[in-house]
Amino acid sequence: MIHINSGDNLLKVLEACSNPHRLMIIAVLSKERKYVSQLARELGISRPLLYLHLQKLEEVEIVSSTMEISESGKAMKYYSLHSFQFEMNEQLIYKLSSTLIFKSKKEKERD
Repeated sequence: MIHINSGDNLLKVLEACSNPHRLMIIAVLSKERKYVSQLARELGISRPLLYLHLQKLEEVEIVSSTMEISESGKAMKYYSLHSFQFEMNEQLIYKLSSTLIFKSKKEKERD
């Protein structure tokens, strides 16, 4: 479940959703959970690139993963989508604006 309880958290959620690959991941996972190789093939992207996008979505709790062992003994990482909905309007932005943390360019480079 997405918890938007600060301005910085709102920015992280918006950032996670601001990439076409991540939106496609959400669209595919909205139908059913998938294991990484299956998801990469369906989206036509490499697994390393997919993992980078999945990490962003996991950080804001849009997706989650579980490891399972197949019948052949192979470890398989499955991703599932958490149902989410949030309303963004001027009241929410006003409420959370006091919690925004502004970082300098050097601080951003260290993150």
